[in-house]
Amino acid sequence: MHARCDPNLGARSIDLFRTLNPSQVNLLSNIYGSVVALRNALYNRGVLRARRLQGAVISIGNLSTGGSGKTPFVILLGELLQSRGFRFDVLSRGYGRTTRGVLLVDPAGSSEQFGDEPLLIARRLQVPVIVGEDRHRAGCFAESRFGSQIHLLDDGFQHRALARDFDIVLVSPDDAADKLVPTGRLREPVSALRRADAIVFTFASPQGLFSEFAKPVWRAHRTIVPQKVPPQPVVFCGIALPQKFALQLQLSGIHPVAEAFFRDHHRYTAKDILDLQQLKQRSSAGGFVTTEKDAINLGGNISQLQPLSVVPLEMRLDDAANAVDTILRTIDERRRKA
Repeated sequence: MHARCDPNLGARSIDLFRTLNPSQVNLLSNIYGSVVALRNALYNRGVLRARRLQGAVISIGNLSTGGSGKTPFVILLGELLQSRGFRFDVLSRGYGRTTRGVLLVDPAGSSEQFGDEPLLIARRLQVPVIVGEDRHRAGCFAESRFGSQIHLLDDGFQHRALARDFDIVLVSPDDAADKLVPTGRLREPVSALRRADAIVFTFASPQGLFSEFAKPVWRAHRTIVPQKVPPQPVVFCGIALPQKFALQLQLSGIHPVAEAFFRDHHRYTAKDILDLQQLKQRSSAGGFVTTEKDAINLGGNISQLQPLSVVPLEMRLDDAANAVDTILRTIDERRRKA
C-alpha cells in the first residue's frame, strides 16, 4: 500500500499570496513585470552597465523559478569543457547560504556555508566554484587566484550586472503558457528569450516551440542513475519538482511505498529525520532513496537514514560537440570585435 508522509513534515514554504484574491495577485504580477521591463530597458540602453571580466563568461540560466535543470547542465557543460582541456571556474550566488561575501567553495564544506547547488557542482566537477552576491567580484577573485580561461555563470540570465559572452537559457514547454510570478513561475516573460544565444529544452517539447526567436535550439535529456536502491523504499526530496523525481523512479522500475516532499533547498533537521524514520516504520519500507542535492542538505544526519540510496541526476546533450563548437566560436568572434 502506498503511504504518504504527513503533509506537515518538515519546513514548508509559506504561500504569502494565498490570502490574496486573484485580482490582487494579478496586480502584483503586473507590478513585478513592469519592474523587470524597466530594469531590462535600462541595461539595453546602456543606462545601467554590465561589468566585464578578463575571461569569457558563459551564462546558464532559465526563465522560471526552478526545476529546469540548471545545475546538472552546468555540470554537463563543465565536463564537456574539461574533455577539451579548458581551465574554467563556476560563479554562483550561493542561494540559501548563511554566509556572505566572496568565498571559494570547499567540497568538504556544508550547504550552510556555500549553498547546496554550488557544493554539488564543486564535488562533481572538482573545479573552483566561487560564491558571491557580486558575481563580478567573484570572477575577479577567480581570475587572480586560478587564471581561468572561462567562467560558467550559474543561474545568470537575470544577473545582467555581469557581462557575458554567451547566454544559454533552459526552458520547458510549460514556460510558453506560464505567467510572471506570483501568478505563475516566470521570472521574466518569454520575450526575454531574444537575449539568449541558445535555447535548451530539458523536457520533451513540440517541434517549433519558441522558433520565433530564431536561436539555436538544443535538446538535453535528464536521466537518473539509481544504484543499490532498497526494496520498497521511502522516497524523499527537497527539490523544485519532486513529483518528476518520483516519476523517474517509477519509470526506472522503483516503486516507493511512501514519499515525503519538502520545499526546494530544504535543510534537514533532527525532527525531519525522526519523522522520516517513523514513516519508514509505518510503511514497512526497506530503506530510503533521495537525490544528490538532498544528500548534501542532510549533512551529518545522513548516517541516520540507512539503508539509503543517493540517486545522481545525469544530463546528456544532443550533438554536444557541435553545441560546444558554437559556444567557443561565438565567444571568439565577439571577443575579437570587443
